[in-house]
Amino acid sequence: MPTDAARTRWRHTHAFTIRLVGLFVSVTLSIVCVGTSDRTAGGSNIIWLANGLLLAFLLLAPRWRWPMYVAAAFVGMFLGSLLIVETTTLNLVYNVLNLIEVLIGAFLLKRKSTELPAFADLSYLLRFLGFACLLGPAVSGILFGVVMSTWLHHDFLTTVIDWATGDGLGILVVTPTFAAILQSRMRNTHLFQRRWIYPVLTVAVTILVFSQDRLPILFLVYPFLVLVLTQIDLGWAALSTLMVAVIGGWYTVRGHGPLALATEVGPQWKAAILQLYLAGAMFTLYSISVMLGNLRKIQTELRQIASLHKLVVDNSRDAIVLGDLDGRQTYVSPGIRALAGWDPQDLVGRLFRELIHPSDLAEVEMAMRALRAGSEGGTLEYRARKRDGDYFWAEGSLRVYRDPATGRPIGFLNLVRDITERKRSEEQLHSAYRAMETLVVVDALTGIANRRRFDDALATEWRRGLREGNKLSLLLIDADHFKRYNDNYGHVRGDSCLKQIAEAALDIVLRPGDLVARYGGEEFAVILPATDEHGARAVAEDICQALRNRRLPHEGNSPGIVTVSIGCATIVPQRGKSAQDLIEAADQALYWAKGRGRNRVIVAGDGSRPESTPIILEVPRYRRGEPG
Repeated sequence: MPTDAARTRWRHTHAFTIRLVGLFVSVTLSIVCVGTSDRTAGGSNIIWLANGLLLAFLLLAPRWRWPMYVAAAFVGMFLGSLLIVETTTLNLVYNVLNLIEVLIGAFLLKRKSTELPAFADLSYLLRFLGFACLLGPAVSGILFGVVMSTWLHHDFLTTVIDWATGDGLGILVVTPTFAAILQSRMRNTHLFQRRWIYPVLTVAVTILVFSQDRLPILFLVYPFLVLVLTQIDLGWAALSTLMVAVIGGWYTVRGHGPLALATEVGPQWKAAILQLYLAGAMFTLYSISVMLGNLRKIQTELRQIASLHKLVVDNSRDAIVLGDLDGRQTYVSPGIRALAGWDPQDLVGRLFRELIHPSDLAEVEMAMRALRAGSEGGTLEYRARKRDGDYFWAEGSLRVYRDPATGRPIGFLNLVRDITERKRSEEQLHSAYRAMETLVVVDALTGIANRRRFDDALATEWRRGLREGNKLSLLLIDADHFKRYNDNYGHVRGDSCLKQIAEAALDIVLRPGDLVARYGGEEFAVILPATDEHGARAVAEDICQALRNRRLPHEGNSPGIVTVSIGCATIVPQRGKSAQDLIEAADQALYWAKGRGRNRVIVAGDGSRPESTPIILEVPRYRRGEPG
């Protein structure tokens, strides 16, 4: 026994031969079944299958195969006509004109070799009606009328009308029907095996409708044809339509069925009415088939979109939250599990604000109020609670979504992303920036403000003094004979000495607005906002005393310990002056202090000679080699 695969290969190998044989047999049987020895008499020519059948084959085949199909059809027509006792001469005339009729429609309809029939398309349908159903039969009918009027003296106009009407309506019914059957190739046999009852019911209802001639109930057949279409496919529905044509034609030519009620029309008009009825059924099926095809296409696209959406949502590291404008969550994506440990169903129905850190709740509520007021959305950062009670930093991209019909805001979309690592990195970056900023404004050796910080602070205090009219004092401090100290004790001890001077100053200068800074080398500066001359002098003397109390040995200095000279200056900031005037005044006072013997405080006068205050120290003598 050959296997299914072997049978399939055999069918593919001999497919063209099978189609040729099928066309030959179908055309022969169609003429035998519905042919008549006198087409002009209108006796039993209810539906002429052969022409419509051949046209369906040609419309589905590439043009280069048409000669073989035409030859097979012509042989089938000739043989069929012989079997119904047609004379040889009329046989040849009929079938040559049939081929002319079919080829006119085929050439004008199939403009490209790969073009397939599309009877549900309005443009194609109009071309089919004009070329295949009107032009082709009209040309053949005229030729037939010329032959019959010349040869048998028939009425020319009547002959043309009979031919064109019969063949045109026949093509109108048969070609779409067989095109549907051939295109579907009856693939859904598995559905037919399960739903064979629907074609059987269609045949039964057709027999019931056409076997009686009391009630005009032709419309009862249509629902059953639609049922076959929806439950199986268009091919089986077209085949059922063909069965309706055969059954209806058989009863009609015998004077039975609903068309028998039309007593005022002859057999030809009854045949035309039946053909129009069948054409209407076929095009109804085509229209429904197109709508069903579009619906299936949309359903397929929707399934693909839903599948893609599920794939993206299920594998997204972000969580997607939908809710109403009151903040109640209506959908939460599975991404929330990896993000916060929650199951989506645990959060549906809960208010959005229930999971927000209390410190961030006001900002989130403000964003929700903005959405309700008409804002399109925005991005905010907040801390959200996990299932275990901990919080993580989240970035929420809030967007409003609207009713498609009214455009009215009906809810919000929130794309939630974990930014804990980013916030941690930002904090580390800020810490590093603050540390760097500190390094920029802090002297590396003494740990007090450096010259840059001093310049900024003095400029700030100068502007404040301009606004408020307060006095601003400045102390410039210089270590006495510091070069000798470095030469005697080394630079390491020298650095330690500078630290001691800075610490002594910091012990005295305690107000938050005051600033102790390293001015450069062994020089220091103290900014004293809102301080007059007496206050500046007092601070300077206290700094000298604090350093003296440390009793740092300095053999190169006459007192035997480390001392400093301090120049003080006080000024009320005014327009037309600058902070440089204050620095120069303090520097001049320091110059006078060093010129007067060092180890003293001098306050710059108001344009007069500076006033000197010597510092008297009682210092014990140290023997060489003793610590201190």
